Amino acid sequence: MKQLSILLTALLTTGFLTAQSEWKADGAHSSVEFEITHLMISTVTGNFNEFDISAKASDDFSAPEFTATVQTTSVDTDNERRDNHLRSADFFEVETYPEMTFTTTSSTSTGENTFELKGDLTIHGVTKPVTFEGKVGGVITDQRSQKLKAGVRLETTINRLEFGVGGDTPTLGDDIEITIRLEMAQQ
Repeated sequence: MKQLSILLTALLTTGFLTAQSEWKADGAHSSVEFEITHLMISTVTGNFNEFDISAKASDDFSAPEFTATVQTTSVDTDNERRDNHLRSADFFEVETYPEMTFTTTSSTSTGENTFELKGDLTIHGVTKPVTFEGKVGGVITDQRSQKLKAGVRLETTINRLEFGVGGDTPTLGDDIEITIRLEMAQQ
């Protein structure tokens, strides 16, 4: 009986320590950024201004599981002509594919405050597995809301041709570096 009591206590304690809660990205303090090589000599950067990113994670934001939707129409490179070209059928084809999505398939700790996030990324109607390197910058209790907030950075590199974005051209690099900076608020 004593062993059963110890086992139940251990299970309940573990359950509380690994309990996950809902978190949501604060759009005013988060960004979805990208960069690509142009003419093999320079880098063009941009971002997507409209996105919805949520996660399930513990209070210390370990082992997060993300779900993200990014509006392709919100692409912004600070150049209206280029942005309109990116929205066209030559690239994102936003009329047909208005969203990009990501869903976590696994999350593994790689060190103190770092993790590897694997998941399915869908762009231009094509779904591929990708791996993000993640880092938690810290977790605090927000003085105004009295809720936990976590600073998180996610990075990966994808090949745009594998997702059918743009054609094979010597003017653009194939690889796109993606950086997502998040201020996540526990719900």
